[in-house]
Amino acid sequence: MKITLLVVGKTDENYLKEGIRQYADRIKHYTDFRIEVIPDIKKSRNMRIEEQKMKEGERILTHWAPSKEIHLLDENGKLFSSKMFAEFLQKKMASGLKEIIFVIGGPYGFSEEVSHKAQSKISLSRMTFSHQLARLLCTEQIYRALTILKGEPYHHD
Repeated sequence: MKITLLVVGKTDENYLKEGIRQYADRIKHYTDFRIEVIPDIKKSRNMRIEEQKMKEGERILTHWAPSKEIHLLDENGKLFSSKMFAEFLQKKMASGLKEIIFVIGGPYGFSEEVSHKAQSKISLSRMTFSHQLARLLCTEQIYRALTILKGEPYHHD
């Protein structure tokens, strides 16, 4: 199964880029993994929030297909422990799913259309993180889940 992390906007901070790169490289030892960046909407300062969410949503949905599942990272989503997230990934892998896409949206969240197409919403925490930091946290948790499934010593109970 391929895992894609789809993000809106580029990562600016070098320390975050480096951390994301390190975990992405580690994940590739277990499965096909990629990070795709949807460019920021140009002239978004002149747009209403709903219009910006709609335009970002249109770009997000170009990555969706019936053989793929979209899971949104959202502060109001379901909370998982690391082991529960590993079990979630294991079920997806065993189901024959071709690709799972985890999406970190723009600053205002997701359009209604994206929310309706998504299979679930997942929360990294009840705390709010910058979207750029959420990318690092998500990448690390995917790596952690894969090591849990392989019985490797990265995760400690």
